[in-house]
Formats: sequence, structure tokens, C-alpha cells
Amino acid sequence: MGDETKPSRREFLSIATWAIGGVIATMLAIPAVAYFISPAVQRGKKSEWIRLGPISKVELGTPTLFKMKIQRQTGWVMDEEELSVYVRTDNGRDFVGMSSICPHLGCRVRWIAEQGQFFCPCHNGVFDKDGNVVSGPPPRPLSRYNLKIEGDQILIPGG
Repeated sequence: MGDETKPSRREFLSIATWAIGGVIATMLAIPAVAYFISPAVQRGKKSEWIRLGPISKVELGTPTLFKMKIQRQTGWVMDEEELSVYVRTDNGRDFVGMSSICPHLGCRVRWIAEQGQFFCPCHNGVFDKDGNVVSGPPPRPLSRYNLKIEGDQILIPGG
């Protein structure tokens, strides 16, 4: 009567082995699942604003180059990149941010104050002070950034 309810030694060891294996598998699975899900969860976070610099650095009517290094995370890889943004204002209140990257092949453009234009040295692309294409192969104007002013600081979205 008592022998019918008790498992045999072989059955007990089999159940214990499966139970221990299940506990070990669960302990390994939880961090693995978190590793694969975390970038997707972080992607939904609000973007932070990055401080470019003081508004006093920007001369009226002249695009001013701001350079800074930022860290960006893509999935599980953390990269440091240099962000270069031209900021221009005509009245000291409204600021326009433009990329320093030519939309043709990704070369860096530079502001030529004597000509009042941006120039891309790779294929002689020329842009006016608003970033619009004047001549050359660029297919579109320089990319624009939304800027925010807090106190005397210029901020750009970091996401």
C-alpha cells in the first residue's frame, strides 16, 4: 500500500534532474530575454536635449559652427560621434540649425563668409545662407534641426 504512492529511486532522480535543469534554464533565460528586449524598451524613451552652446556665440546673419561629441547607443553598441551644426539668426530671437553634412555624398560643408555661401569641397556643391542649393549636384537643401532656447543656451534634440 505504501509502495504504490512512493516513486521509485529511478523516477525520483529523473524528476529531480528535470527540476534542477528547469531552474538552471530559467536562471539563464531571464537575463537573455532582458538582453534582447532592452534596446526595444529604451527606444521608446523621450529624447533628451543636448546643449550646443551660448546664444552669444552666434553673430547676427552669419552661420556659426557648433561642434560637440555625443554618445549614441544603437542596439547594444555605444558609439561616440562628433556633431557639427551651423546655427544662424537674423534677429537674435529666432534661431535656425542646419547640418554641416552635404546631402549629396555626406561631405562636410564649410561657410565661406566672403561669398556668403556654404561650400562642399567634394563636388563643388554650393548652398545659400539658408542651406538651399545654389549650384552643384546636391539633391536637396541642408538638413534642418529643431532648436530650443533655454536661458542663454541653444539646445538640439539628442534622439
